[in-house]
Amino acid sequence: MFKSCHKILFSTVLAAAMVTVVSAGETGASHTYANGKKVIDGGVTYPVKNGKTSVYHINEDILKTKYTYGRKPTANEIKAWDIDVMPDGTGLPEGHGTVEEGEAIYEEKCQSCHGDFGTGGGGYPALSKGNAYELHETLKYQRLTPDSDGPVRVFGTYWPYASTLWWYIKTGMPHPAPLSLSDNEVYALVAYTLSLNELKIDGEELDEDYDLDKAKFLKIEMPNKDGFIPKIDGPKGLDNVREFFNNYKNYGNGTRCMKDCFQGEPKVARIQVEMKDFIPAMSIERDEPENPCWIASCDCESGGGAANAEGKKLYTASCAVCHDSGTADAPVLGDKEAWADVMKKGMENVLKNAIDGKGAMPPKGGNMSLTDDQVKAIVEFMVNRAK
Repeated sequence: MFKSCHKILFSTVLAAAMVTVVSAGETGASHTYANGKKVIDGGVTYPVKNGKTSVYHINEDILKTKYTYGRKPTANEIKAWDIDVMPDGTGLPEGHGTVEEGEAIYEEKCQSCHGDFGTGGGGYPALSKGNAYELHETLKYQRLTPDSDGPVRVFGTYWPYASTLWWYIKTGMPHPAPLSLSDNEVYALVAYTLSLNELKIDGEELDEDYDLDKAKFLKIEMPNKDGFIPKIDGPKGLDNVREFFNNYKNYGNGTRCMKDCFQGEPKVARIQVEMKDFIPAMSIERDEPENPCWIASCDCESGGGAANAEGKKLYTASCAVCHDSGTADAPVLGDKEAWADVMKKGMENVLKNAIDGKGAMPPKGGNMSLTDDQVKAIVEFMVNRAK
């Protein structure tokens, strides 16, 4: 999950891109922003010119429109939500809580979703899978076969900072009642979660009496604290991202190529684990079906033939009002039992009744412009749907 500082970073990137598009004027495609810095990853920006940006039309009046979004929040409203907790401890309040207290709170307010001892369940994530130091090594693994052990990504192994956990519990948990926990309760829950992952603070194991406070919290070092690149925290976060992506060797071969890039013989990658146990068995036949459904006049749902497609069209226009709902005891389309009773009379009598009318059903469903052949097509469609 992203913290507010990360959201601000990405918003800044988007905002910078939009400013460039508007302000580039008549200079054409540009590889730099208006401030002279390179566009991340060497991309280009396009100014709005003659009602278009690149090859795409744009409503230039939108660029002149000014928007207002409600009223400015009050100082108290900002204070209520401005509770980010940064890795360096900025925003972390005073407080304390023990592992034992955290366990009690967890069992009352968290266990129903996150499972016993944070093992996960019901679609909610696991908080621990065991010793985080040992399982951190699995992040280097790749799942190659169905029975191989892949990377274990949980709080203790994957998250770079414990501050994110404190902030997330405080602002978003428990799910039905965010912001309902006191600071001391949050400290206790963090302490309990750390203990589930068998993490140490300043070399000390967290037993049930361990009392986590702000000073101790700032000494937490997560196993994966250096596991993410580029570094986006801090005031130079955006510049770090730009520097990282402008060095193509960080993620590619160092040169740009758009065609005829490969040299030498290609290496064929073959399926390592082939799935064969399909039920029913997967067909390898390449013959065209006898009654293909790829022609425009075909209708697969109605039985696969052009005649049935026409019957469906006529049915929808003239008969669906009664036979879709069963009005006036009309046999419902697709009701096998009802149509089995109807067909006991024989197809010839069913067609005769459809054309001449019977009981509450008017002749030709009330549409006397239908020909006898069209009524026959409707009846055949309805009978096929009940098979």
